Amino acid sequence: MFTPILYTSFTVLAGCIITLATVIAGLNQALKRANWPAAARGRIVRVTITVLVGWFMVAVALAALGVYHVAGDRLPTIEFGIMAPILIGGLLIWRSSILSRVVEVLPRHWVIAVQLYRVEGVIFLVLYAFGLLPGVFALPAGAGDVATGLLALNIAINATRGAELRSRTVLLWNIFGIADLIVALTTGFFSSPSPIQRFAFDHPNQLISMFPLVLIPTFLVPLAILLHIISLRQLGRAVVRSSTGFAPAIERVRV
Repeated sequence: MFTPILYTSFTVLAGCIITLATVIAGLNQALKRANWPAAARGRIVRVTITVLVGWFMVAVALAALGVYHVAGDRLPTIEFGIMAPILIGGLLIWRSSILSRVVEVLPRHWVIAVQLYRVEGVIFLVLYAFGLLPGVFALPAGAGDVATGLLALNIAINATRGAELRSRTVLLWNIFGIADLIVALTTGFFSSPSPIQRFAFDHPNQLISMFPLVLIPTFLVPLAILLHIISLRQLGRAVVRSSTGFAPAIERVRV
């Protein structure tokens, strides 16, 4: 028998695990195709597995312990679970020379395609339909996530068929995807019970701070932000190369 809570638990956990496996497998394949030495490739993949799986396990543990659970009489803590990995990961992406080399070899269309997992936002729409999430959060967050994921898939399919990966398309997709996350986080934050709640007083957003749904803002959302950062950095490099005559601004993807 279908129950929304069981559906949510399975979908969120399965989505996180599949996304982790996709990122790791894609990274390994990209390094192979870039002819990285086997020893160096192995080290990068092992470190990536350790970091991503460790991060996921910490997120699961904190969520299961109710660390992020909201209450009307105390300030929320979920922002720490969201911002910490974004700040740490963003700093490493911009400052680490090894990560810089890794970012360089990742196919641009693949970095976009990974965010197909954003279609998991349909969970919010399902829970809203069952009266378990407020519409002020679920409708924009769910629809925006699904649209971002489907657009990512469309861009990747066109690229693998030989279509040009246009800088304008990549930029607009990133802007749309980031804007969707900002809207989702803002409405989620202000519709949840706390002293600073501003929306949905008659139907507060309780589930978003509870396991397993809280893994979306504390794991999948920061991962999406970091993927957007990588995509934008790749785009910036492509534009710089074009302006200096090393490569065209529009990149043709070969697979």
